[in-house]
Amino acid sequence: MFASFLAAFFFALNATCASHSVRAVGTLRANLGRLVVAAVLLGLFAHTVGHGFASASLGWFLLSGIIGMGLGDLGVYGALPLLGSRLTVLMTQCLAAPIAALGEWLWLGTRLTTLQVIWGLVILAGVTVAIMPSKSSPPRVQVKPIGFLLGFIAACGQGFGALVSRKGVTVAAAAGEHVANATFGLNAAYHRILAGLVFTALWFVVLRLLRRTPAVPSATPAEHRPALAARQRTRRSGRGRGLLPVGARDDAQRARPAHRRHHAAAVHPYRVLAGRRPPSPPRHRRRRDRRRRLRGAHAESVRTRNRLNRQRRRTKL
Repeated sequence: MFASFLAAFFFALNATCASHSVRAVGTLRANLGRLVVAAVLLGLFAHTVGHGFASASLGWFLLSGIIGMGLGDLGVYGALPLLGSRLTVLMTQCLAAPIAALGEWLWLGTRLTTLQVIWGLVILAGVTVAIMPSKSSPPRVQVKPIGFLLGFIAACGQGFGALVSRKGVTVAAAAGEHVANATFGLNAAYHRILAGLVFTALWFVVLRLLRRTPAVPSATPAEHRPALAARQRTRRSGRGRGLLPVGARDDAQRARPAHRRHHAAAVHPYRVLAGRRPPSPPRHRRRRDRRRRLRGAHAESVRTRNRLNRQRRRTKL
């Protein structure tokens, strides 16, 4: 039970770290780099303390790695920038368990009791409530429908990969190997990671040959890239001495959020001198200015009325 808890904890931690690495180096490079580090560390353990490739279930674990660490992780890292870490973990972990249970029942004949099914549904419902995005905690990325398909592929990879691993453990136990220890588990993990690394590396090579490699994300936010490009053009041309010309300033203004455009017009009033109308301020500022004008007009009318009343009183006297 403790090992299962650790597996769930590290799976959740992996999704959070993977979300940061995807934003830094891209989906494919993040996945490939993670597998390389894991393969090196687990390989050192397997070939020193463990039994290396000497296992009757080697083929099953390699197949499990291709399905889970290869196809499954490609789906996970493809869904992360489209769904965010919370939705990706929700789909992967909550769908992988029922998929694995169904496959184990159809293939290996393992049946779950009614009580196990009920408590499993309670656990999945609790996980769903805990990590489901809400209005107070929305996803940090723009959710796209294709991300749900990739999340389902990731869940199938995780579920079927675990199912094939279960078959490999059964084969190893039938061959007389000691499977109820950490050494066997880490050795099996090395076999799965190595197969997933080979599959992901071949996938990377194919994409490189087809020139379809995903681009590395830029460190500059997308909404500021046109303004940055305009500044770079001005700096290369040597014009403006720190201020953008009118054409480049238009590009920069379109790249700014709406609530910052009025500030740019106030800081750079030379746009008005150039014959161009400054951007209108936000709605709440327009309403505030309208209320001030109305209050000013009312105060002026009151002053005028009082002045006329004083003049009439002087005339009567």
